[in-house]
Amino acid sequence: MTPLLFTSYQIKSVKLRNRIVVSPMCQYSSTDGFANNWHLVHLGAMATGGAGLIITEATAVSPEGRISYADLGIYKDEHIEKLKEITDFIHEQGAVAGIQLAHAGRKASHAEPWNGSKQIPSDQPNGWMSVAPSAISFTTSEEAPVELDKAGIEKVKADFKAATTRALKAGFKLIELHGAHGYLINQFLSPLSNQRTDEYGGEFENRVRLLLEIIDEVKQVWPDELPLFVRLSATEWVEGGWSVEDSVELAKLLKQKGVDLIDCSTGGNAAGTKIPVGPGYQVPFAEEVKHGADIATGAVGLITEAWQAEDILQAEQADLIIFAREMLRDPHFPLRAANELGYDIKWPVQYERAKWA
Repeated sequence: MTPLLFTSYQIKSVKLRNRIVVSPMCQYSSTDGFANNWHLVHLGAMATGGAGLIITEATAVSPEGRISYADLGIYKDEHIEKLKEITDFIHEQGAVAGIQLAHAGRKASHAEPWNGSKQIPSDQPNGWMSVAPSAISFTTSEEAPVELDKAGIEKVKADFKAATTRALKAGFKLIELHGAHGYLINQFLSPLSNQRTDEYGGEFENRVRLLLEIIDEVKQVWPDELPLFVRLSATEWVEGGWSVEDSVELAKLLKQKGVDLIDCSTGGNAAGTKIPVGPGYQVPFAEEVKHGADIATGAVGLITEAWQAEDILQAEQADLIIFAREMLRDPHFPLRAANELGYDIKWPVQYERAKWA
């Protein structure tokens, strides 16, 4: 019997060869947003390793939307060529290439993790002024962002739409909108970071407005037959902040908009939050959103073992399993996971001599 982890999964016109997804993981290895051979080898190795879907790191829709000056971007046409080389290779290996479109909002203009991750002030080299729903900094030690006016909001929407057009030209077959981890869309969703008094702030219906409008813009150029995911922080782990109940209600609206799956992460919008981290600690949120909104979900968060992933699927807690650090440790994790579950997965012919007996 085929383990659920290795059953195919159909999303609109796209068929994944299994339920293993490579999570977007920032590499901080770009210059002016350009992909390079690091991205080709990094993502390509996971394609040869047997994953069903590979989603690029958070890819900025504008220069000011980058987390750092070394982020991947898709804000100009010149970015397309190298990205197309990468998607072609991924598809040649039998995997599906997806892209996460993102805007960092007030969490922009930072150094790379190995250089301290601190915010770079806007008057310093490699720094710029960040934008947000409200002029509230992420931490008290950081420069406050500029509150987006109506023209700024329209630019954000236009940037997502233009990035979607480029993503299609670059050969991506799936888009994920990044609405989690304290980045711009998440900042609008949360009452902690959104203190606006216009139609984009205040009540739930207003705070979700930007995301819904971005989806409307994206769907003007993204084909109906191709999948659209949204990543949410299902809870902020803070009393009075965004909650899993909010996520369920939003997921219902997203389903009506044609969103196919909610990638359920948590946290990231409130500094110093105490999160009870442990194996599979975010899985219950994927389960609650899945059944509460009747929408497909992806589970993330310290899922590191084949049996663990299989148990999540068997219990109908999620539809896809999204791996991050484990794929960095072992880009060929799917090949190992299949062996551990007693299933014979197809290996690249170049590697077959190394298959387990």
